[in-house]
Amino acid sequence: MNSQAIADSLRQLHLNIVKKTEETDGVSFRLDHWTRAEGGGGTTAVLQNGNIIEKGGIAFSHVHGFMPNKVADGLKIPQQQFHATGVSLIQHPHNPFVPIIHMNVRYFEMEDGTWWFGGGIDLTPHYPELETVKMFHTEIKAICDQFHPNFYTEFKPWADDYFFIEHRKEMRGVGGIFFDRLNAQHGLSKEQLFEFCLAIGNYFADVYPRLMLANYQRPFNEINKNWQLIRRGRYVEFNLVYDKGTQFGLQTDGRVESILMSLPTYASWVYDHHPEQGSAEHKALAFFQKGNDWVNR
Repeated sequence: MNSQAIADSLRQLHLNIVKKTEETDGVSFRLDHWTRAEGGGGTTAVLQNGNIIEKGGIAFSHVHGFMPNKVADGLKIPQQQFHATGVSLIQHPHNPFVPIIHMNVRYFEMEDGTWWFGGGIDLTPHYPELETVKMFHTEIKAICDQFHPNFYTEFKPWADDYFFIEHRKEMRGVGGIFFDRLNAQHGLSKEQLFEFCLAIGNYFADVYPRLMLANYQRPFNEINKNWQLIRRGRYVEFNLVYDKGTQFGLQTDGRVESILMSLPTYASWVYDHHPEQGSAEHKALAFFQKGNDWVNR
């Protein structure tokens, strides 16, 4: 299985997710096909002002060429030719009771034969509910267990650490799984690891329509909307300061609109904001901490 075969499968995954999301929201994505001067290109699907989604992006890319110095230094590998392909998505809903969700799966290959997979899926509810968080993590664990008994126990803490906003001392949401440099050392073949990545991608197409339809008609007030905008601000901080995909895209002269499609249309930063003690917003903060065992709660 080479990079082209993997890219072809990921392109189909991208199309399937776009179709499923359109069916749920009722509004079509705008599709932008783009090319990269140094090699490769992709398709960015963006939905704005949908019935449920305020702004959503689903991106596919397959880029190649000579690795920039910054990327080689960051990955601590020799500078050489590379291929990188993946699907990445983020959905920002209108209703504060519908969570933000992020998913990405990617493959990286170098001319010396080195390769690995990376990715994950995580949930960012503004008003976390234990039943929903437990369901999300339980279903992810079931997928992980199909491929390796240690995947969830390894990748869940990795997500807690990765999606942690260090300067805020809080996670951006309730986590999920995150993995990087996943290769043959884990005892699975390239084909098996790719099937795992596809299973994560297909899980998004199953779980998010359920979450959208369950919550998009819930009534909300100005307090709920303001809290949503503040939590979106945290999301923006993470994506611009810490996210490796954003950094990789900018360092490889990627298409800026595609790289920054993850940012919401509206967000807010309120100076020295502290939710009122005992409020739903204050209770939500307890969910945004590392180390919660959601499966066994």
